[in-house]
Amino acid sequence: MATPTPCERVCFDVFEADLRSGELRKRGVKIKLHHQPFQVLTMLLEHPGEVVTREELKSKLWPFDTFVDFDVGLNSAVKKLRDALGDSAQIPRYVETLSRRGYRFIGSLGDASSSRGEHALGVPGRVVAEQSAAASEGVVTEVPAVSGVSRRWTLWTAAGVLAGLLVLLVGFDVGSWREKLLARATPVHIRSIAVLPLENLSGDPAQEYFTDGMTDALVTELAQISSLRVISRTSVMRYKGTRKPLPDIAKELNVDGIVEGSVVQSAERVRVNAQLIEAATDRHLWASMYERSPGDVVILQSEVARAIAKAIQVQLTPQEQARLAQAQSVDPQAYEFYLRGRYFWNKRTEAALRKSIDYFRQAIQREPNYALAYAGMADAYIVRGDLSREEQCSKAKAMARVALQMDEGLAEAHNALAMCLFSSDWDWVGAEREFQRAIALDPNYAWAHQWYGQFQHAMGRQNWAAEVKRAGELDPLSLVIAGGGWYIESGQYDLAIDITRKKLELDPNYAGAYLALGRLYTLKGMYQEAIAQLQKGVDLSGGAPESLSALGYTYGVSRKRNEALKILHQLTLLSKRRYVPRYQIALVYVGLGEKDRAFDWLQKAVADHSIPLVFLRSAKEMASLRSDPRYAELLSRIGLPQ
Repeated sequence: MATPTPCERVCFDVFEADLRSGELRKRGVKIKLHHQPFQVLTMLLEHPGEVVTREELKSKLWPFDTFVDFDVGLNSAVKKLRDALGDSAQIPRYVETLSRRGYRFIGSLGDASSSRGEHALGVPGRVVAEQSAAASEGVVTEVPAVSGVSRRWTLWTAAGVLAGLLVLLVGFDVGSWREKLLARATPVHIRSIAVLPLENLSGDPAQEYFTDGMTDALVTELAQISSLRVISRTSVMRYKGTRKPLPDIAKELNVDGIVEGSVVQSAERVRVNAQLIEAATDRHLWASMYERSPGDVVILQSEVARAIAKAIQVQLTPQEQARLAQAQSVDPQAYEFYLRGRYFWNKRTEAALRKSIDYFRQAIQREPNYALAYAGMADAYIVRGDLSREEQCSKAKAMARVALQMDEGLAEAHNALAMCLFSSDWDWVGAEREFQRAIALDPNYAWAHQWYGQFQHAMGRQNWAAEVKRAGELDPLSLVIAGGGWYIESGQYDLAIDITRKKLELDPNYAGAYLALGRLYTLKGMYQEAIAQLQKGVDLSGGAPESLSALGYTYGVSRKRNEALKILHQLTLLSKRRYVPRYQIALVYVGLGEKDRAFDWLQKAVADHSIPLVFLRSAKEMASLRSDPRYAELLSRIGLPQ
């Protein structure tokens, strides 16, 4: 049997929709509503209480051969419909959004007396022609209207019955109705959020860098809000291109809310559609579209962040309000260079880092006062493993300080400066000051928490693990952050191995995880397993000095002397082509048990300011040297607490 469908007039609340003429009236007054929004309303009214999918709406609104940005067009049509109805995506009365599925009409279809004021007795208030399977025989059933008096009596009677039923449903919580009916009255409680990768709707894959950059920027803007936990870019980017249900993603990231949306870029305009979903209920709390010229895209990002903060009723400090409001226009070409720089910076290969520095440099040439580009270059130099630590940090510090002269509130620049003061200059007081300033400016900056935790570990403080674990909460799917070092410290190697294996589940080709596993198996005395893991790390890293050194150390302690000596020879040859930290050579000699040579190279490492030296006090591999007076002398030269 065919489903009856309205084909004439439908009334709800104070509105009357004439489905034949395509007209919408409010209290009898015609409201201007374009054809496409009215078509959306028609489909929803034809299926009240049912989900109408986005695909069904697209098919209705646009023929198959139409070339248009369907998502943006549909979002626009729904927004215009809601505007006409005075409806809201956050607290819908008529049109409810179901995340990643479609829309549903949730209003009550009923009497039309309030839509045109008070009708005269006997005048039809709602005439709906229902066409059933009998229509093939020419039979049309018309539902007659009731008189005004009878109608009012019927309404009061129905209202009494419904009220009594509602009391029973809520009182006895039949079918969890109490929870459902009271859900809308419950205040929004979102204190943690993830911004999923925005979709690139430009149709040009080459614009992915721009869309990813917009995601990154929105994460950064929201991360400045101290009362909100914001998941870092690294973790959210793992959901790029996936179609997992939002509640599942929220559970994996342990957040209350999800932001998703899309970006369309042209030469003249940038348009961003964004929406906020409550994870537990899959309910839309806020949605909006923003459009600006490319030069004002930074202002657009701040507007979106402020709107989200307002939607979730989060408290902003005066400093945070000022920070979000002070965004300024930027040269579009400079901003594009900056986004390309960040895009390659996030890849973290040596070739990609060189590209990122080149793009940051072009951004600075285009706009010499672009503080973010200087901060980006500082970040890039810090992770350049092919440079000596002196060269890395001299350039990184110079860029960070220029950035801070232009904008003292850049957490990235403070963090880059802090890492150099910590790992290269051994300026403990200055490093701690800069780490704390970075975290104060951006409480959700995972790398600031990670590096500050490492600093505290080097200083011998007991609470260092809490800082690193905080970084892990902010970036739960990071391959590098929160690797379980606290378990290594306490000798709980199996628990550290479990964490490392989970990293490998995220990326089976991550060389750092094999390096970590190899080290852990070595500490457990499982040398055969350690060598197998370390060899994988060497292969995947392209023979990086750190991986080679760890393999050489394990060969040494497992009494494979010839193999360890071969690693030393490789490191010597490699040092003629690129920078090899002196510490890595010293480590192989420690494994071989040649203390004098180990101390000789550790002395050279001190002169070289090799990064691992800041952890010398607690390094497990150095246990055989600690009783030697030369070890205490090294700690004294570095300035580490003993």
